[in-house]
Amino acid sequence: MSDAADDPVAQRRRLGRGGVHVSRLGFGGGALGNLYTPLTDEQAYAAVDAAWRQGVRYFDTAPHYGIGLSERRVGAALAGRPRSEYTVGTKVGRRLEPADGGAAGDDLAHGFAVPATHRRVWDFTADGIRRTLEASLERLGLDRVDVVHLHDPDDHAEEAFRDGYPALERLRSEGVVGAIGVGMNQTAMLTRFVHDTDVDVVLCANRYTLLDQSALTDLLPSARRRGVSVLVGGAFNSGLLADPRPGATYDYAAAPQAVLERALRLKEAADRHGTTLRACALAFCAAHPAVAGVLVGVRSAAEADDCAEQFRAPVPAALWAQLREEGLLPHDAPVPASTAPA
Repeated sequence: MSDAADDPVAQRRRLGRGGVHVSRLGFGGGALGNLYTPLTDEQAYAAVDAAWRQGVRYFDTAPHYGIGLSERRVGAALAGRPRSEYTVGTKVGRRLEPADGGAAGDDLAHGFAVPATHRRVWDFTADGIRRTLEASLERLGLDRVDVVHLHDPDDHAEEAFRDGYPALERLRSEGVVGAIGVGMNQTAMLTRFVHDTDVDVVLCANRYTLLDQSALTDLLPSARRRGVSVLVGGAFNSGLLADPRPGATYDYAAAPQAVLERALRLKEAADRHGTTLRACALAFCAAHPAVAGVLVGVRSAAEADDCAEQFRAPVPAALWAQLREEGLLPHDAPVPASTAPA
């Protein structure tokens, strides 16, 4: 493995103006909560171990992911490693409460193949946020986390701005957390947080990819002006850009035919230039100057290894030019400077 300063995966970027740094490639912990299908503990730990070997040092999770299972697995997988060498982020806003009468059925209605032992309660109050964070620390087996995001406050904007953000700001000023932010699948409210608060970072999922550049118009320019870092999640739009085929998922549902056809055109172009669509998707997300890191959800050691290899792979400049010429990529979207042959 090359030195971290030279390795695109392990390079560190600072979040906002604070002291928290993340690796350029981050580990998205949703799959470790048994997203859609079950994983064994051993498979989950092997995925984290592989990511670590590859130089990944930022690990993102949330109580929502498998009603706490992802946090428990992330914490167990990182146990014993030097705490100063990695960064952990989690989220608040969904407080877990024991289900009435104990577990009844599964949690697949929320996307996770786990027993429904708990229910999620939306809670962006100061007390709710502290209680949620305390429970997360217990599941993670840590005495602190580095990054805390308000999680999906789409339908709770008033509470999130009035109570949730000030609560995070107090936690940061007390030194309980290092960086604070918001994680969402939309850009409008994230842009409002960038403008109206002093967040360090926003986590933008699925809105800055080869198939959806919504963040290019409002969020990314605003974040760059304000000195707010952006973490990009969903680089593969929940699967379609990793393997475009009929039945592949796009934004957590079956891909519409028109979107599938566009993804297949992107793949054909990548193939023609001797690279992969996965490498192209990751490189595109990372190229914008406001983006500090890219989070990729993996569910196996093989996927972790592949994502790191794809993240390191140079993409020919001629491919970006072709995508622009064919209208598959906006002309104003930044692309990486490539050392790959055209």
